[in-house]
Amino acid sequence: MKPVLTPQEAVELDRATQASGVAAADLMERAGRAVGRAVRDLVAGAYGRRVVVVCGKGNNGGDGYVAARALARTGMHVTVHAVEPTDELREPAATNARRLSEETDARMRRFSPAGLARDLARADIAVDAVFGTGFRGVPEDEWAAAIEELNRSPVPVVAIDIPSGVEGATGAVHGVAVVAELTVTFGAPKVGAVLLPGAELAGDVRVVDIGFPDDLLDAHAWLTEPGDVATDWPARASDAHKRASGVLLVVAGSRGMTGAPALIAEAAGRVGAGLVIVGAPRSALGGVRGTMVEAVTLPLDETAEGVLAAAAASAVLEALARADALAIGPGLTTDAAEAVRAIVRSSGVPIVIDADALNAFTGDAAALAERRSDAVLTPHVGEFGRLTGLKAADVEADRLGHVRALSATTEAVVLLKGTRTVIADPAGEVRINPTGSSVLATAGSGDVLTGVIGGLLARGLAPADAATSGAFVHGLAGTLAGRATAEGTLARDVIAQLPEAVIRVTGGEG
Repeated sequence: MKPVLTPQEAVELDRATQASGVAAADLMERAGRAVGRAVRDLVAGAYGRRVVVVCGKGNNGGDGYVAARALARTGMHVTVHAVEPTDELREPAATNARRLSEETDARMRRFSPAGLARDLARADIAVDAVFGTGFRGVPEDEWAAAIEELNRSPVPVVAIDIPSGVEGATGAVHGVAVVAELTVTFGAPKVGAVLLPGAELAGDVRVVDIGFPDDLLDAHAWLTEPGDVATDWPARASDAHKRASGVLLVVAGSRGMTGAPALIAEAAGRVGAGLVIVGAPRSALGGVRGTMVEAVTLPLDETAEGVLAAAAASAVLEALARADALAIGPGLTTDAAEAVRAIVRSSGVPIVIDADALNAFTGDAAALAERRSDAVLTPHVGEFGRLTGLKAADVEADRLGHVRALSATTEAVVLLKGTRTVIADPAGEVRINPTGSSVLATAGSGDVLTGVIGGLLARGLAPADAATSGAFVHGLAGTLAGRATAEGTLARDVIAQLPEAVIRVTGGEG
């Protein structure tokens, strides 16, 4: 997995590196030179090319001054626009601004919108060194104007560490922000360039080594890579039988919603669960039998409305004695809350809890910790808000912080759906899933994910690994489906691509 740093972790890494004997000026020199190399790569040359560097204050501005000096020495025509007056800069940025003037023929200008617009009109490329990863809030006044001029220009922009205007801790954008073609970052990507909407503005993210010792890099968030999934993916023994390959019990559906249990069951089968048992209200099972003929069915007591009755809990708990994992929630309706709470509390096997099973704990997330087994919670933003009392906008503004908090409260792995999906365990470790796209915004897509994770739990993966691998493969299957069906992608199209997604990630049959 690739480490991903919060701004505070990046600051601590910088301080620890300096304490180990590497000077701040040396780190800035290496960072600026790395940006210079990236600029030359992007314009495929140096001599005679025109570059505009827009510098703010702090280390980000200092990196920009070093990059400008490095580029000027290669024969590029360099113009620097200083948003922060150079006589107000702190060290080592102040020294690098002075060296730029003394050692090169680069043009130094005090920022003005009209002046920047004129220089950008003649430029081949621009460098954004306005704000660093510690930025929060809304750019104002000349800071906002500098960003707006960079965005108005058609030239490609290279951002240093993170596009200016993006919050480094969350990826949130509350005002104007730079749209970069390339972001050069140091040591590890920052959270704000990995989560949306910041990730969309960062363009390609290039991580460069500027001398941070590996043993000082203390990250608690990680970006999942294909190799991680391949390593964790369960292997099926050559002499395996269906029960040895994992038995998943699905409790889902109601009289009016029979599609959810069928989608869960098929998705679980497609990721290798050997046997899927579908428990649903009696009147809902006809639809499941007609769709997922491989599943075994378990008729459960129902109310007059065709919803899971409280008395059904005992039959489910009895059936769990012959299962390896449980997937519960989609299509049950909130009227099944009593049965759901009893099942979750007493289950002796790992559970993936989704949809109406989460809604059964509305306003009472702490009660989810009162259970016997491991669990993966898979809320979308709305369900997350119902569990926690938070507004959707507040959840989205700090996905990492809120998912960590809910995981600690519930003592469960929490997977917050979305682009990008974020997964946290109770110890505070976070995994960020890079796969998937908006084609997954379709009815039943969440049910497919529930089935994938449930199938992997049944096959023996630990909850965090099941959630991580499940999210990655589900997202990849969605991308593959979207290539054929675009915005017309249906949940069953995603299921159809699960085997290909597994093969691509694992290089084999899974």
